[in-house]
Amino acid sequence: MNNWNNNIENGYQTAVQAENELTLQRYVAGVMRKVYGKMALGLLATAITSYLMLSSDALMNMLFSTTATIWILFAAELGLVIYLSARIDKLSAGTAIALFYAYSILNGITLTPIFMAYTGVSIATTFAITAGTFGAMTIFGYVTRQDLSKIGSFLFMALIGLIVCAIVNMFMKNSMFDLLISCAGVLIFVGLTAWDTQAIMGKVATMGALTLYLDFINLFLYLLRFFGSRD
Repeated sequence: MNNWNNNIENGYQTAVQAENELTLQRYVAGVMRKVYGKMALGLLATAITSYLMLSSDALMNMLFSTTATIWILFAAELGLVIYLSARIDKLSAGTAIALFYAYSILNGITLTPIFMAYTGVSIATTFAITAGTFGAMTIFGYVTRQDLSKIGSFLFMALIGLIVCAIVNMFMKNSMFDLLISCAGVLIFVGLTAWDTQAIMGKVATMGALTLYLDFINLFLYLLRFFGSRD
């Protein structure tokens, strides 16, 4: 009798645990759908902005006639990222989304000079390669049972090193060093895509979208150095 009661109790606990696990999975899936949806809209906003910029000589002359304007735009982008990261938990959902799309539009403006240097076909090809690589790594980060947090700190330190090397090479202008930086950049952002996907499952959707958006854009820019054909 006692064994029968214990089995019932154990079965009830197992059923409750299974229901809790299913509820958690549904919640995570819902968050990730919002993340991917917002990230896709952010990429679309960036692409449309760059296209409009490239279609208007007046806008191009107005925004890129002086280097000061470019630095102001870069400073605005950096400020938005820092502000969103620091205040995301205190901002309303509408404000956070608006700031994310504002960043996406600003990024579309600042990327326009880079897109001018490459053919449309090579940009489209690189985008497809980036999307495939990004998709594979984000799926891996979502479904893997492995704890990717162990490589997270290493990737973050590698990213800092990458930024330092890129700044140094701005003065050195060494083509071989630039190639090595590009290779390292691709590997780092491939790893960060998987890690960030796993890390953002329980976070605010807008912050997760921004994180993956940055991973996608940076991976695209580094791949563009390999697959982009200049005009």
